[in-house]
Amino acid sequence: MSIAALIISYLCGSIPFSFLIPWSKGIDIRKTGSGNVGGTNVLRALGPKWGLLSITLDFLKAFIPILIIRLIFGVDSWVPYLSLIVLVLGHDYPIFLKFKGGKGVASTLGGYFALSPLLGAIFLLVWIPVELSTKYVSLSSLLGLLVTAILGYFLDTKMGITYTILFLLSLYKHRSNIKRLLSNSENKTDIIKILQRKEELK
Repeated sequence: MSIAALIISYLCGSIPFSFLIPWSKGIDIRKTGSGNVGGTNVLRALGPKWGLLSITLDFLKAFIPILIIRLIFGVDSWVPYLSLIVLVLGHDYPIFLKFKGGKGVASTLGGYFALSPLLGAIFLLVWIPVELSTKYVSLSSLLGLLVTAILGYFLDTKMGITYTILFLLSLYKHRSNIKRLLSNSENKTDIIKILQRKEELK
């Protein structure tokens, strides 16, 4: 049954909402903006309506299955934690897009809220002010993941180990962003301005 949970988690993670939504509008998100198959790129390319929908679906595709798996196996089992890692790997390396996916932040956050709403909230408490002040989504995401990984050890060793693995995975997926941050050439994303945009695809 635990193997089935892992398989289901990977397949759920592999559903490329941030590709499918732009594709339904005639846009290949892989050839637009940063080329990343993620909600932030959809937000920049299609505006708040479709961007927020993509982010929400990427969040829910992790939150719902991980919550169900947690309820079935319990938090004392490794299965929910391993399932979250596998699910994020599914988002990052989806079988439906030849293993070329996004960076998994929204899906990771969905899993966080399923396993520990407290750490999910702490991630947002880090992410929001850092993004609003720097306008670097990559930096705010990595700092949020780092803080929650550290705090995870104070709640449960399994949680700390899992969140550390997810932080390291995100660190790897953001390696090009990190290079641009260090060279002061990273793209900025003004979330407030994007959310105020009125001209977007119908």
